[in-house]
Amino acid sequence: MKNGRYPQLDILRGFALVNMICYHALWDLVNIHGLDFPWYDGWPGFLWQQFICWSFILLAGFCQSFSRQPVRHGVMLLAAGALVSAVTMAVLPEDSIQWGVLTFLGSAALLFHWLRPWLERCPPQWGLLTCVVLFGLTRQLEDGLVAEYSVIPAALYQTGQLGNFLGFPAAEFASADYFPLLPWVFLYGAGWFVHAVWRSGEECELPKRGQLPALAWAG
Repeated sequence: MKNGRYPQLDILRGFALVNMICYHALWDLVNIHGLDFPWYDGWPGFLWQQFICWSFILLAGFCQSFSRQPVRHGVMLLAAGALVSAVTMAVLPEDSIQWGVLTFLGSAALLFHWLRPWLERCPPQWGLLTCVVLFGLTRQLEDGLVAEYSVIPAALYQTGQLGNFLGFPAAEFASADYFPLLPWVFLYGAGWFVHAVWRSGEECELPKRGQLPALAWAG
């Protein structure tokens, strides 16, 4: 570990960052410049997009416990998310971003900082399993479904911006990048508990050296 950092984690974050840049560069080519990449709008593009989302959120949850100033970190992410929303609403109102990934990551960082005393009382293996199950059950919450069943009261989807933030979007709501608290907080929690499982193991170390310095630097 150099300067208090784990190179392997930085490499993973750098890899996620490169994927995000490439994905959004193609988004610009397809949606702004009109180039035709059929695979991008099909399953390959969807799986790539989901891989980027999952890797960012899992890594953010895993690294939460490393943060020395989680409140400051969360507030900075919320401010960055607010800036992105303001700029996109001014420049690209038809593709504006509301409740995007930066806003979610800032909200999750603050939430898990405040909940940490209670979360640390939970056996990490059980916490991880619970988060995985809840994430799977609520993946279609945006469409009013839990585990493929329509059991969510329609009134929850008529609560304005609060519902949009929580994961109960109104019918007229639209966002080019939408990451509500539910279900994504459970994926963030899975990353947090993966860290707790790792920390509770007999060997609480990661490899000291990284073999991809450019990705480590980016991460």
